[in-house]
Amino acid sequence: MLLLTLFALGILLIDLLLPKEWKRLNAITALIGLAFSAAAVGKLHYAYRIAEQKGTSVAAFTGFLGSLMMDRFAIYFFYLFLAGAAIAVLISMRYLEIEHENHGEFYALMLFSVVGMMCMAAGYDIVLLFIGLELMAISTYVLVGFLRRDKRSNEAALKYLLLGAFSSGIFAYGLSLFYGVTGSTNLGEIAQRLQERIAARPNDPVVVLALLATATGLLFKIAAVPFHQWAPDAYEGAPTSITGFMSVAVKAAGWAMLLRVFLAGLYPLRSMYVPLLIFVSVATMTGGNLAAITQSNTKRLLAYSSIAHVGYMLLGLVASDGTNNSTGIVAILIYLLVYTFMNLGAFAVITSLRRRHVIGDEIDDMNGLYFKAPTEAILMLVFLLSLAGIPPLAGFWGKYFIFLALIQTGHYILAAIGVLYAVVGLYYYMRIASAMLMKPAVDPEPVRLGPAMQLALTITGVATVGIGLFPNFFIWVVNWSLGLTQATHVASLLR
Repeated sequence: MLLLTLFALGILLIDLLLPKEWKRLNAITALIGLAFSAAAVGKLHYAYRIAEQKGTSVAAFTGFLGSLMMDRFAIYFFYLFLAGAAIAVLISMRYLEIEHENHGEFYALMLFSVVGMMCMAAGYDIVLLFIGLELMAISTYVLVGFLRRDKRSNEAALKYLLLGAFSSGIFAYGLSLFYGVTGSTNLGEIAQRLQERIAARPNDPVVVLALLATATGLLFKIAAVPFHQWAPDAYEGAPTSITGFMSVAVKAAGWAMLLRVFLAGLYPLRSMYVPLLIFVSVATMTGGNLAAITQSNTKRLLAYSSIAHVGYMLLGLVASDGTNNSTGIVAILIYLLVYTFMNLGAFAVITSLRRRHVIGDEIDDMNGLYFKAPTEAILMLVFLLSLAGIPPLAGFWGKYFIFLALIQTGHYILAAIGVLYAVVGLYYYMRIASAMLMKPAVDPEPVRLGPAMQLALTITGVATVGIGLFPNFFIWVVNWSLGLTQATHVASLLR
């Protein structure tokens, strides 16, 4: 966190000295900062490995009076945030030059937002969680409205700011009620005292109100129905590279905080929030998939697609009790991993279509892409099929473990609903594929890729195919991040 902060401040200082033609150095500096931060996370990772080799059980490294929990769960998400941010920086380099908005504060804000995400993933105190949330949110508000001459970008940022501030207020109110009820801001102590309180008063109205307010704030951050209204407008109006960044890194941070709060602090209230999550997950899959069918803008279509994917992941939380069956949580972490690469890859292709006179974010702009840029069209098809959950691509494993967890826990109806909506998702993804492969090109101008964009597409494409074909290592990593040994079904699957 400190390294990212220093590099972000350094970018702001260096940007003042750089002439216009050297502004690309800001992106390179941001990538170096992300690499240094990844190396620092690697040192923590290595410390765990050394402890395990010595036979010493280390649950977590704690700091700031227990408010910061550097456990394996946090390390997993740190890697995820850094990878998503690095790919987003690569995608942004040429895009900002075309938009004439190549300013250093863009990359500084991106690094600051990652610092906030890290606080959300590692926070074990509701005060630190809220500080991290606001640092990430405020940075993202500015990034969404970064195209200052674009009215869509201005409107999207304003809507996102107003709705985000409103949801943050509700979230803070819920957290303050939990503090009032338990007398602590530490998630572990909150869980212990909630257990005692509901044993004495099972249906305490203050606890129910606190749970509803807190859940509202958390569900807003992951764009679950009915708290999703900000996502389509923000995704459409934001710079396309930031849309991709928001769809993976910001969403992963929201999930990290949601899992921390629900599985650590509010676990004694599971019997109350599981019915709520079942309703929200079905509504989210329904709203996201049905709305995506009617979209003609690729960014809005992928926004509603992103909402639908949140519904699938919520099913994983429903299916896991956190102790006896952890397949659902494993499924969520795998889903977030594969979603990072396949969704960023799709947005990278959309970003590459931006030229001086073409915005490139309508489905019609995809027409005939195969005849102008066959490599990009094939990669886009791979990303779309992966998003639909078609084997042997990475997206298949996310859905597979979600449905497996539901079947193991007896949620057969929810599993059937999920499979049904996966078929609906395949339909609207194939609309884009049909435009690329079957329709004639409207604009004959070839698509030119810079070296950074080529690298971003290579990374996302290789990861999407590689994780799908060789999932063993990545399943092991997810199990490691949760401190789990391989479950029987995973072991047999890998064999």
